[in-house]
Amino acid sequence: MKYLVIYEKSSSGWGAFAPDLPGLGVAGTTLDEAKQLMREATEFHLEGMRLHGDAIPMPSAEMEYVAV
Repeated sequence: MKYLVIYEKSSSGWGAFAPDLPGLGVAGTTLDEAKQLMREATEFHLEGMRLHGDAIPMPSAEMEYVAV
């Protein structure tokens, strides 16, 4: 499955979250670090959901750029 991940630049680095996976978020110093942490955290998050018998949500978030 593929989940949408949003990366946001802050004054101290990068944050990331997946709208379809509530409670999952990471922060890194660089974008590359945030991407790596997000890959690892997503696997860990989904594994935890499976172990607890939680339903794994299907990807449903979409994104679009709006030109103004």
